[in-house]
Amino acid sequence: MGVVALTLAGGVLPASVANVADASLAVADAIRQQALRPNHDGAGRPLPLAAHWNMGIEANGFTPAYQMQMIARGHHLLPWFHTPDAEMRLDGAWLRYYEPIKRVAELQLPLALVGTQWEHPLTDDPAYFDRAPRDNPNVVGTDGRVQRQVSPFGPVTAWREVGRRWTSSPTMKKLQEWYPDPPRVLFVSNNEHARLPWSDAATDGRYRERYGRGRDDDFTRRVVGDGWIERYRALQDGMRQGLTSAAWRANAVFIGYDAFGPPHFGRMPRWRVHSLYVPGRIAPWPLAWDGGSPSFYVFNWNASTDYTVHSPQIEAMNWPFMQAEAERVNPEFWLELSTWDGHEPAQPNDKRKTYAERGQTFTPDRYGGMVQFGLWLLRPRSVREFRGWTDTLANAEPYFIPIVRAVDRVHASPTLRAFWQRGRLVANRAHRHPYQRDIPPEYREADRWFLLDTNLDPRRPWSLHTELPVLSLALVLGQPPRRRWLLCAHAPLGDRRDVAITVPEHRPVRVDVSVAGSFYLVDEAAQSVEAVR
Repeated sequence: MGVVALTLAGGVLPASVANVADASLAVADAIRQQALRPNHDGAGRPLPLAAHWNMGIEANGFTPAYQMQMIARGHHLLPWFHTPDAEMRLDGAWLRYYEPIKRVAELQLPLALVGTQWEHPLTDDPAYFDRAPRDNPNVVGTDGRVQRQVSPFGPVTAWREVGRRWTSSPTMKKLQEWYPDPPRVLFVSNNEHARLPWSDAATDGRYRERYGRGRDDDFTRRVVGDGWIERYRALQDGMRQGLTSAAWRANAVFIGYDAFGPPHFGRMPRWRVHSLYVPGRIAPWPLAWDGGSPSFYVFNWNASTDYTVHSPQIEAMNWPFMQAEAERVNPEFWLELSTWDGHEPAQPNDKRKTYAERGQTFTPDRYGGMVQFGLWLLRPRSVREFRGWTDTLANAEPYFIPIVRAVDRVHASPTLRAFWQRGRLVANRAHRHPYQRDIPPEYREADRWFLLDTNLDPRRPWSLHTELPVLSLALVLGQPPRRRWLLCAHAPLGDRRDVAITVPEHRPVRVDVSVAGSFYLVDEAAQSVEAVR
């Protein structure tokens, strides 16, 4: 299963759009083209688009009106709206909120509907939770009691019913009337509903009935993963069936937050306990969803930072081989990156407070450098920043703007565009990834280390707490002796001058690296190093 066929070819503007004289047209055309391109075509990888988890449903947030202003100014945003629920009345504030979809329709832009976990009514609505055990989609314990977790062994029909409820509401029908022919619609779920962990599978009586006792862990992870594939696809099928517009049904793409492989792969001895890995499949999610939005987060509840081995930059180096595997089983898997800096000002573990206690300041530029590094490591279809649903532009926009700039920079620079589309990520095979616990045999030779050596690197071996003054990676184009490398580097703890970075199969080059991130073009034939602006 994958993304279904589209009804509009990229770059073809309908007559209604051609008549709209606005600065939005050029950027809208670029957004549409990149959103509709396959993962791999003659032009290489699609260029990235920016988005957000804050839907602007509270005052002064990232509203659709704000988004359209940003697009009119030339920024490459993929518009997003709150997913309406079945009870929503489209009047008053909600009518004003959704009004910009008419402008989205004029520009023939793709759009996203972002929302909660769509399966939650299975647990929260008595119409499902109170069903008899044989008909209940939730975990039914061996004592017959229903638990507040959905089960991979319950009836599939309930998942399809709930999906249809989400998209058959009057508000959803009105949105389709206002925009009957979108080229692509992303349905994005926060995908955080309580699910039965595979390690507790035997507590579900239906697992016991089917498989008995004594199964090994790989067997249990496989049947649990297979169960989720079937149920999440049924949920999405129900959502598609509830749509009234043929274009919406044909062009719907379903994306789950963290519906991807485990970033903690190899970081701890029992990492498999917190995964659904089985031999030959790192995760079931590319078969269960059309796309995933893994969290490139500095969490406030653990010891991760943006400048140590325990960081999103280092963890995400596990993802390129998982991305390749996802695209083998689902060629049009839409990989986007969710980003966050751990900022929760009301909490004592707010990450910016943690940095401040260490004498550091976590600026927007520093955040932008971290996110930009993740973008170039994975080159995803989109990047979706996270902030709370009540957060405001006044508080959050300064940290969103560096992400938008990182995206716009790829579109604007011919050099960056060429490397994004066709560059090959350079592995640093002089070292192994520091996360080496319990690596499955089929992944032991996979390239997982892309951090380039520098003269500022601390002495090895490294621990999770080892500080990294400069983080750099490279992409390469061409063949010897005419290769060109693009260096992408950032220095979280402060600008660094005259840093020696070793390019594999080439030589060390000396460059200045900023907190916000720096690019350099290294030319093998010319023996030159040139900053890319």
